Amino acid sequence: MRLTLLAAGFALLTGEPALAQTASPWATLDGNAPRIIAHRGASGERPEHTLEAYRLAVEQGADIIEPDLVMTSDGVLVVRHDHYLSTTTDVADHPEFADRRRVIDGRDDWWVEDFTLAEIRTLRAVQPWPQRDQSFNGEFRIPTFEEVLDLAEALGVPTEPEVKSPGHFTSIGLDPLPELVRILRERGLDGEDAMTAIQCFEPDFLRRLNDEVDTPLLMLVFEMNELDPSAMLGTPTVALTDAAEFADGVGPAKSLVINADGSNTGFIHEAHELGLAVHPWTFRDDVPMDPERGVSWELSQVLRFGADGVFTDFPATGVRVRAEVEAAFE
Repeated sequence: MRLTLLAAGFALLTGEPALAQTASPWATLDGNAPRIIAHRGASGERPEHTLEAYRLAVEQGADIIEPDLVMTSDGVLVVRHDHYLSTTTDVADHPEFADRRRVIDGRDDWWVEDFTLAEIRTLRAVQPWPQRDQSFNGEFRIPTFEEVLDLAEALGVPTEPEVKSPGHFTSIGLDPLPELVRILRERGLDGEDAMTAIQCFEPDFLRRLNDEVDTPLLMLVFEMNELDPSAMLGTPTVALTDAAEFADGVGPAKSLVINADGSNTGFIHEAHELGLAVHPWTFRDDVPMDPERGVSWELSQVLRFGADGVFTDFPATGVRVRAEVEAAFE
């Protein structure tokens, strides 16, 4: 197991000395303040996964930016949350691509694996959430993973990329692992102290990646009963003991760490006992778990429980709530 680099390593990345747990009011794995992770950038205010969304997130105080990775037909990792394109791009407004629309797993859409990078370059990003600002639609292009890394380096922030649906891409001859490994190695991001950590929902992919690089890894999990209604409530899709064999941290759905009444499930403590950092997802100002209490309440609860980082679409809110929680310790 690498030295819990999703906690201690990111402390090094930000120039903060790791504190002894007894010397800090925070219940995080390393005793440092939890990291605010810009989920798809400042995606609550700009079209997601654009350089502009990432830049705004850092301006708002985000500690880490999170790109999602999918692959084009010519083997380039580009940044989108889904491998279908209709919800986050203006592909439907391009008549030249009308014949690319097809059905996969019951969804009729345009798919990134049917487009070259040059074709993706002609598309522009749109805001997929109808309640959010639509005024930037059509302005920003879809970046490559390497362009996001260039921006992160220029801004001096780590990244936490998620590889999306690697099993699907591998099944159609577009295994993302070799290209990901190439990029990590060429940029010196393949070591334990890398300014990045790789996430995925598929444990087999992370196991394969773990054999190739020493980059910190984050196992994403959600509640098993979403797949199997007979599963016990609170059971993650990958057991923490299994994740600890190859990963340095876990990214759980927030329902795994906080109950509906705001009480602690104990998940974070259990993960910390195994040396795993915990980065729950996703905290959204406009979609709180309790509309009456709002997202600030749920964020403050989870930060007090000891989350090492939190994924949020609204980084400014995360930064503010973290400061309020820290002030309350004094």
